[in-house]
Amino acid sequence: IPDSCPTGLQVNGRTIVESVVTAVSASLELFQIAAEKKAAAIIVHHGLFWDRDSRVIDPLMRERLNVLFQHEMNLVAYHLPLDSHPTLGNNAQIIAALGFKQDDEGFAHVGDQPIGRFGALSRGITADEFANRVIEVVGPLHANYLNGPEKIGRIAVCSGGGARYLLDAANQGCDAFATGDLSEPMEMWSREIGIHVLAAGHYATEVFGVQALARLINAERKCKAQFVDLPTNA
Repeated sequence: IPDSCPTGLQVNGRTIVESVVTAVSASLELFQIAAEKKAAAIIVHHGLFWDRDSRVIDPLMRERLNVLFQHEMNLVAYHLPLDSHPTLGNNAQIIAALGFKQDDEGFAHVGDQPIGRFGALSRGITADEFANRVIEVVGPLHANYLNGPEKIGRIAVCSGGGARYLLDAANQGCDAFATGDLSEPMEMWSREIGIHVLAAGHYATEVFGVQALARLINAERKCKAQFVDLPTNA
């Protein structure tokens, strides 16, 4: 998938990995926690390096890299791949946790890969029921615009900064759209299109992929993996 950051190994550490930490975002605090846990690798959704950023190693970046170098820890990042993956991805995991069955179709394409995913439910539920499910599975809502049909049978989910794909999802037919960030046009789009729109926070919608990776590593690899929760209000 074309992305705005390097996918996979971003910082080389030791060659043998027996312990892994997963988390949503790279940070000095995360690296220090990983060092205390004697992790050989850190897997994150948001890595250290982005196309939009300066190439200068400033004091903030230097301190982060120092911890990685001192403890010979690998840093691995999967950004869009961990949103779009059909089973491990944030959106697929959210749809399953909400009790919906994922469609084969997707939306919010980057290159030829869909980032957002659709989910279906044979027995429709009310908007209030759906909102309560999102709160139980993801967390408190930042916005909840209930302007869609009485019953929800098909949903679209695009985690993190997926708000801009609301119209794309609506054009492909869905009753409700769930994302992370709150975007100013969303409320008017919700009213004018007649679709339920819920924003549950960038961080909260993007813990699912790295949690799924930790479970997969524990199940299929001869090393220990642990998710580290460092929530933000975003």
